[in-house]
Order: sequence, then C-alpha cells, then structure tokens
Amino acid sequence: MPTWWGVGASVLLVAACLAVVVREGLGLGREVAIAAVRAIVQLVAVGALLGVLFTHTGLPGSLLWVVGMVAVGARVAAGRGRGVPRAGWVAATAITVGVTATLGLLVAAQVIQAEPRVVVPVGGMVVSAATRGTSVVLLRLAEEAVASRRFVEARLALGLPAAEAFAPHRRLALRTALVTDIDAVKTVGLISLPGAMTGLLLAGVDPLTAIRYQVVVMYMLLGAVAIAGVVAARLGIRELFDDAQRLKETAWVAA
Repeated sequence: MPTWWGVGASVLLVAACLAVVVREGLGLGREVAIAAVRAIVQLVAVGALLGVLFTHTGLPGSLLWVVGMVAVGARVAAGRGRGVPRAGWVAATAITVGVTATLGLLVAAQVIQAEPRVVVPVGGMVVSAATRGTSVVLLRLAEEAVASRRFVEARLALGLPAAEAFAPHRRLALRTALVTDIDAVKTVGLISLPGAMTGLLLAGVDPLTAIRYQVVVMYMLLGAVAIAGVVAARLGIRELFDDAQRLKETAWVAA
C-alpha cells in the first residue's frame, strides 16, 4: 500500500503533466494545479467523513450518504437535460429507481453485505453509472426534440400517440447511453483491468476472486445504466408533451 511519501512522489506525475501543458502552450496550467489540489483535499475530507460514518452512524448513515449522492447526481443529470421540462424530477426519479433496483438485488441475493464499508463504495459506483445513463438520455431527448421536431409532428399528424411518435428518438437516446458500457463489458480484461479488479490484485487477493468481483461490478454498472436510462426516457417523453399530445414549445425553445 502506498504511504504518504508515496503519494508525495506521485506529485511528480502532476509536475510532468504541468510541464507538457506549459511546453505545448495549452493554457491549462492553472486548471491542472487546481484540479490536483482539489482532488487531494476532497479525498482527504471524504475519507475523514467516511471514518466517522463507519464508526458512529452505521447502516442508516450509509444509506443517507447514498441518498446524498443520488441528489447530487440528479442535479448533474438535470443540468444536461435542461431542454426537458421538470428535468430535475425526471433525473431524481430515474437515478433513484436505478440505484434502488441494482443495490436491492445485490443485497437481496447476498452478493454484497449490507454493511457501511460495502454499501457506500458500491453505492457510489451505482449512483455514478445511473447518473451517467440518465444524463446522456436527457441530453439526447432534449436534442432530438429540437432536431427532429418536424418528424415527430408529422407522426403526430398521422394519428400516432406521443410515445410512438417519439419512439425512434427514445431508442436513439438509449442506444447512446448504453453503447459505452456495452463496449466496456465486451473489452474488459482484453484491453484494460478495471479499477475494482486492479485494487484487489494490488491488495493481494487471488486473481480468480478478483475476477468474480469485477464481473459483478461490470454487470452491476450495466444494469444501473439501463434501468435509470429507460426510466429517464419514459418519464422525459411524458414531460415533452402536453395533455393534448403536442410537443411542448417550452421544451425545444429552452433546449
């Protein structure tokens, strides 16, 4: 395990990055320095908070932490989907459903233990995946409401209900959200050894045991993206149309 001296030595890599930025005139030197400082400050602060969380609050505190992560993720995803009315509510619902379904299945099947030291890090990965899927779906829905408005209205004029008129664009949004994670599952182990497996191997865990953990993580993330994405798509489309099955003007103007 790296000591704090080891962490200090890794600062040389940040210096190398700064050297490249300055030499190539990229104008990112200040951002690199701020990012490096923020990273260590934020991680130390979170580490201290997690120490208190694990020691004094137990499982209820851990679940509250996960709820907080969901709230932050919903805000981020809603920002990506500003063209979708009530994007915040849509994002919060989609991420909550994705996280609850994924973590619930893992706990119910006893794949992971309902303990703070497990729930918080695994919950963080699941929330991150659900947020990513929701963000992409809402962004694509907002863009499609603008770019394909004529096609949607043509289908509506032919008598199709709103959900069917927007269905091709919903599928495009979901495909975009899922393709990155599908490719990651396809290439895991062939191109890269992901973080969970690498961490276990560095900790001295048997490779086959590390592989089992990584398989669970990859499938878990894929499921979280899919569930949150489809919920965001369904709810987002409802918000794009009014009660008369018309594409809302505010949706495409705001986008």
